[in-house]
Amino acid sequence: MRIFKTFLLWELLKGLCLTGRYLFARKITVQYPEESAPKSVRHRGLHALRRYPNGEERCIACKLCEAVCPALAITIESEPREDGSRRTTKYEIDLFKCIYCGFCEESCPVDSIVETGITDYHFENRGDQIMTKQQLLAIGDKYEADIARDRAEDAKYR
Repeated sequence: MRIFKTFLLWELLKGLCLTGRYLFARKITVQYPEESAPKSVRHRGLHALRRYPNGEERCIACKLCEAVCPALAITIESEPREDGSRRTTKYEIDLFKCIYCGFCEESCPVDSIVETGITDYHFENRGDQIMTKQQLLAIGDKYEADIARDRAEDAKYR
């Protein structure tokens, strides 16, 4: 039996049958960037820092996100303000280190740091992957309506 399969190239015929089966099947190629693949409701993308409706930044420099980050991608420095509250002077996230686990947004008591649904971003120069506080706040300002809508949808499932 083994000699018979060897002379007939049985494995090759099985491979060709498998190829033939999928040759005329419907293709599932996604024509990116015109089309995009469906995303999970739990998808995590680019980070953003949010503000309150009055324009004040939400981050109170509690440093919980820095402490809980398993990849040590977040760096925070803070100082007290004249009114006695504490705010960040430096808030940086190294996106090459980040593993997009979502622990930072889960640990934030004031819902300041969030991971948006934005996945289409790139870096052209060395060092661009480190997102500063100003960049994160700009992303939050630009996409606040989408972030608030996503947060309201998430609240329905909790």
